[in-house]
Amino acid sequence: MVEPVVEIHLGRAWIDQALRADVAQGLVSQPKELPPKWFYDDRGSELFDQITRLPDYYPTRREREILEREMEVIAERSGADTVVELGSGTSEKTRIVLDALRATGRLRRYVPFDNSEATLRNAAAELAAAYEGLAVHGVVGDFEHHLGHIPDGGCRLVMLLGGTIGNFPPASRKDFLAAVANAMAPGDTFLLGFDLVKDLDRLIAAYDDPEGVTAAFNRNVLSVINNRLGADFDLGQFEHEARFNAEEEWVEMWLRSRCAQRVTINGLGMTVDFAQGERVRTEVSAKFRSENIGPELAGVGLTMERLWTDAQDDYALTLSRMVG
Repeated sequence: MVEPVVEIHLGRAWIDQALRADVAQGLVSQPKELPPKWFYDDRGSELFDQITRLPDYYPTRREREILEREMEVIAERSGADTVVELGSGTSEKTRIVLDALRATGRLRRYVPFDNSEATLRNAAAELAAAYEGLAVHGVVGDFEHHLGHIPDGGCRLVMLLGGTIGNFPPASRKDFLAAVANAMAPGDTFLLGFDLVKDLDRLIAAYDDPEGVTAAFNRNVLSVINNRLGADFDLGQFEHEARFNAEEEWVEMWLRSRCAQRVTINGLGMTVDFAQGERVRTEVSAKFRSENIGPELAGVGLTMERLWTDAQDDYALTLSRMVG
């Protein structure tokens, strides 16, 4: 087994500084808002992994359906010997990709990129052990700051699965896609997952499960602030809420204050007042229309070569290429 290499660009000081800035700004905004990246401490990553297995959470199953059906074609079209996975998480679906590339005889390297060091290290060790001779070079970093640290070399298939692209509002999404394109070399390809617009009831059910796992995941952002910034959020006084914004065509997740309350955040030296019923937005998850995806990718210099959907047209995977 080739021992994995893991680069750390998210030290404790960097994380705390970024969290302090986001909380200080977000909790004085109108409406109050917290970025979804702060869901994902180790506990948040575990909860999200549980969400992907829930009966009503269709994106993971639909994406897997497409990967299992089309990955041989994707591997051939990409010509890749290296897989770069953004937001790699537990790397569960990664094996479908690695198996297809190994079958071509080209697979040489896997580069997981994630903001959870523990999750990345566990996945990197498992995959290095499972794929003899595979070089695993992990990068612990933040999408908005550390894409430039992704190692170059070889012919790379960059991928962002799970519909994560929907967490970026349009302006931020364009900036992020441009940053990904800037980190790619001519000939590299980009495999990207998009959740598609569909029936409202099914959308909301995917973000508000009766078991309460999504609610616990949503409230975990408050636990992160408690643990890292010495806040005294009472998680039981905030209720999970999911709603669909028809104008923007995205699902929004909110935390609604059950009562009038004051929260102290010692690490920031600030107090925050919440009115009864006041909401804090913690996530947007945009839903896409197939005809709009190609032009959006073209806007940052990526040429879409193929788009695949599952049998129910719930979800799409696209393969685009950086042309020199």
